[in-house]
Parts: sequence; structure tokens; C-alpha cells
Amino acid sequence: MVKAYVLVSAKPGTSEEIVNFLRKASEVKGVVSADSVFGRYDAIITLDVENLEMLSQVLYKVIEKIPNVVRTETCIVMFSGNKK
Repeated sequence: MVKAYVLVSAKPGTSEEIVNFLRKASEVKGVVSADSVFGRYDAIITLDVENLEMLSQVLYKVIEKIPNVVRTETCIVMFSGNKK
């Protein structure tokens, strides 16, 4: 499994629309959570997918094509302190 955080920069005032889009799009496999945040980025999306290929599919075919997404930065988790 590959866990990643996608940091999203959006057009001003549109981060809530991006988060709502992902919450409603239940067919987007791998999206664990999507939150609008204050700070350098406008939204943070948590992904949990089977492999890097699936990660790239979700990033390039779904997230980056959402209207008002300007830029993304992906942080792939190397080690997690969470027990599963």
C-alpha cells in the first residue's frame, strides 16, 4: 500500500468546492479524506492506494483535472507511526 498527502493550491475562494467534489465523487478510489485548510496550501487530500501506478492515475486523471486546482505537491509516506 502507498499512502500519500496531496497538497493543493487552488484559485482563491475555491478550496471548499474542490473538497466537496472529492467527497461527492465516491468512485474516486483511494481518497481517504479531503480537507480545506488555512496556510500555504488550500486543501490537503489523503490517499491510500495499492501502488505508485494507481497513485499517479488518481493524481493526473482526477485531482489535477478538478476545476480551480492550480498546482499540487505530493508527499509520499515512507514511514508511519500508525499501527494497522
